[in-house]
Amino acid sequence: MDKNRRYWLLTILILVVWFINGFYCKILNQVPRHQEIVSRVLSDEYAREITFTIGVLEVFMVVWILSNYKSKFNAISQIIIIITMNIIEFILAKEILLFGSLNLIFATLFCGIINYQEFILKEKCYA
Repeated sequence: MDKNRRYWLLTILILVVWFINGFYCKILNQVPRHQEIVSRVLSDEYAREITFTIGVLEVFMVVWILSNYKSKFNAISQIIIIITMNIIEFILAKEILLFGSLNLIFATLFCGIINYQEFILKEKCYA
């Protein structure tokens, strides 16, 4: 598979992950575990509202990725957000996470995909 096609397939994968987690899981509240995690980490009183807001921000991340505006800063932001969120969740809500302790490994792999897509493939495709 050529680099350009690989770049776009990984971009679509990244978009889908953010969109499903934001829209389906959090805005539509189809995966209650997300709200449980927010309740555990932040506040039980406003867990639904905070979860909804996080979902909206994740959908905005999709728009930002699609816009290609400051894409390097976007990729770095994604990586920081994912790692920070997963460390906090690991410490405060490990037993609620889909893959428990393994969530950190999957988060790291996803960050690796973001890094590879933006800083390696994109550089080769658009150099």
